[in-house]
Amino acid sequence: MTGPTPTLVGRHGDAPHRAPHRAPHRAVLSALPGGNLGRRHGAPPARVVALHGWRRTCADFDTVLAGLDAVAPDLPGFGAAAPPPAPWGAADYAAAVAPLCAEDGPVVVIGHSFGGKVAAVLAANEPELVSGLVLCGVPLMRPASAPAPRTPWRHRAARVLNRAGLLSDERMEERRRRSGSEDYRAASGVMRDVLVRSLAETSGGTLRDALSAVRCPVELVWGECDTAAPVEIAEEAVALLGDARLTVLPGGGHLTPTEAPAALRAVIDGLLGRAG
Repeated sequence: MTGPTPTLVGRHGDAPHRAPHRAPHRAVLSALPGGNLGRRHGAPPARVVALHGWRRTCADFDTVLAGLDAVAPDLPGFGAAAPPPAPWGAADYAAAVAPLCAEDGPVVVIGHSFGGKVAAVLAANEPELVSGLVLCGVPLMRPASAPAPRTPWRHRAARVLNRAGLLSDERMEERRRRSGSEDYRAASGVMRDVLVRSLAETSGGTLRDALSAVRCPVELVWGECDTAAPVEIAEEAVALLGDARLTVLPGGGHLTPTEAPAALRAVIDGLLGRAG
């Protein structure tokens, strides 16, 4: 169902795809449980854990979490955090941040975009750690109305030639940088492989399965004009979840944590109230 539509705080289109790879932090980072690095708000134990999006950092949640006992890590490969040792999927990231949820009983987890994928898998795999889930602008699945992705034939031919040694690795990399998305072009090394794996999990149904396994209350807060993760995705996700509410922000884009911190804070406070 669709909940009330709060007033939007600011507007931003699809700027996450134009943001620098390492967004500046506005506060000193701290060592967090499990070897994580990020920002602690208030005092331990944390009651809220916030996971940022692709090419973003924990600083996105500074306003949302002000006054709460909460933590927001830089996910491995972003901000000040070193890349993972291998092309991690959502489950690997979820395992890495799970210690943040175990300081003193279950917590409310909020995830934006890529961080929302991690949050959904964490709630599915570690239900005893998550009392409530907030998702915003998360590409959880390919919308039913979207055509199946298909690699252009020229790129498929180039890959064949590269494997056969008839097209150099340098020329192949140049082609990838010309034809790939901005996120793909900005990524390098293991993070490019992480991105490819994340996209495969979206299109392959991994996250759809995770949503079906979530048992805690879920709040979905979505920008009406989000093109990176259209509202249709949130509507399909609600149908898979047992206890879920969708709030659509009029005129909102993709960067909900910085566009509409008050809307996110309201649903976090509501979930904390339900958890007691």
